[in-house]
Amino acid sequence: MFVIGERINGMFNDVKKAIQEQNPAPIQELARRQIAAGANALDINVGPASKDKFGAMQWLVQVTQEVADVPLCIDTPNAEVMRVGLETCEGSAIINSTTGEDERMEAFLPLASEFNCPIIGLTIDADGVPRDADGRMEIALRLVSACMEHGISPSDLYVDAVILPVNALQEVPEDVLLAIRMCKSLSDPPPQTVLGLSNVSQGTEYRELLNRTYLVMALANGLDAAIVDPLDDELMEAAIATEILMNRSVYCDDFVKAYRR
Repeated sequence: MFVIGERINGMFNDVKKAIQEQNPAPIQELARRQIAAGANALDINVGPASKDKFGAMQWLVQVTQEVADVPLCIDTPNAEVMRVGLETCEGSAIINSTTGEDERMEAFLPLASEFNCPIIGLTIDADGVPRDADGRMEIALRLVSACMEHGISPSDLYVDAVILPVNALQEVPEDVLLAIRMCKSLSDPPPQTVLGLSNVSQGTEYRELLNRTYLVMALANGLDAAIVDPLDDELMEAAIATEILMNRSVYCDDFVKAYRR
């Protein structure tokens, strides 16, 4: 599984404070810890921390890449702020994200083409999140087609089938698992799949248990990547064990330590 660490996000109080004070130490410590825990990329999101989204994004990317040698997943709904993040990023980047709405695709897909980087596409359109897997696949196919029109390989598209809180819509987790499986038949090569995992447990009492269980289920259904908290040891160990049991990694008695190395 390709792990995108979610913790450098202005929605978290420690990150919000660091952005507001322009203090790189907490940001860089989070970057180091997430990579050591197994993150393959780091999500970078200013969130509500600053009114100056441009300056804050530039600063956040700069201080993170000083200590991180993994791709940065630039996370913003604003295409101009996205451009600032991509221009500031000196290494590999991922765009997070577009939706299936024409206006959004026309704003973000040219950036993915210009900067030659993968892009996350959410199965959301003007009507919101579809009610079932078929509706999600209609939008996913639209995203694949639009990527190809912009010269972007489907393999550089990460389709996010948009998991919603289980306490509000209990049928959604099963629909999303079906959508993950269906994605592999959309094109050749197929798009990759990703989830913002923690949404499944939003507002629930047993968040860690639900996140960990659903991640294992999603991996068993072919999930390629997830935006998660890699500092959650039990979550990461469940993912590592699933990779072993799905024959995606070679078994050894110390497989958890071996994976982290």
